Amino acid sequence: MTRVFQSIPEWMDFKSSLLGKTLGFVPTMGALHDGHLSLMQRSQQENDFTAVSIFVNPTQFNDPSDLTHYPRTPREDLALIESMGVSFLISPEITDLYADQYRYQVSEKVESQVLCGAHRPGHFDGVLTVVLKLLNLTQATRAYFGEKDFQQLRLIQGMAEAFFIPTQIIPCPTLREADGLAMSSRNRRLTPEHRQKAALFPKVLKNSASPQEAIDELKNQGFEVDYIEERFGRRLGAVRLGAVRLIDNV
Repeated sequence: MTRVFQSIPEWMDFKSSLLGKTLGFVPTMGALHDGHLSLMQRSQQENDFTAVSIFVNPTQFNDPSDLTHYPRTPREDLALIESMGVSFLISPEITDLYADQYRYQVSEKVESQVLCGAHRPGHFDGVLTVVLKLLNLTQATRAYFGEKDFQQLRLIQGMAEAFFIPTQIIPCPTLREADGLAMSSRNRRLTPEHRQKAALFPKVLKNSASPQEAIDELKNQGFEVDYIEERFGRRLGAVRLGAVRLIDNV
């Protein structure tokens, strides 16, 4: 049975009882899928205990409508977490996690300004701030992040190093659907027509001879393209189908 903590003080009191044990941590915003479960599975293999957090972080949404429509499936999420044998679920209230009303923020000035950062002002400030809070709360031995959000992963790794966070940041491979689309909580918001078309995104991203060729092909197929760029030894992209924004990298 997964023990659920909604109170931060209750978790902090309990955390001291884990002294001498390894703790793996998987931060999520809920609407869980097999990609999340693969992170939990790896944590289970590498640690004495695993904690998962579910918190839809408002400070990383530059578009209020995106926050409003972000999928929330708490009952199904808890059932999945329990089926994985996860020890702890941390699901804090916004007023507790942001008791300072977001007066204190973490900002990065170089890599957060490109790619998704250029198209979502303030997004990575919100991501880094909430991840720092959660890493401090859990004091985990290891924390697990998917490579689909590759820019985010790099920024979290850099933040942990810059602030001497003892938690080891573990990158995990992107899980994909049978047609190649990277697993994402946002996929469930795609219309059936857009879901079928979305499978073209990773194929074009991988097979095009250049970023510009990928941009042209995706636009011809009806995608809105935020960017296709080559950085960090990868080709990264972000596109939109209707109201849904998808990211990937190869």
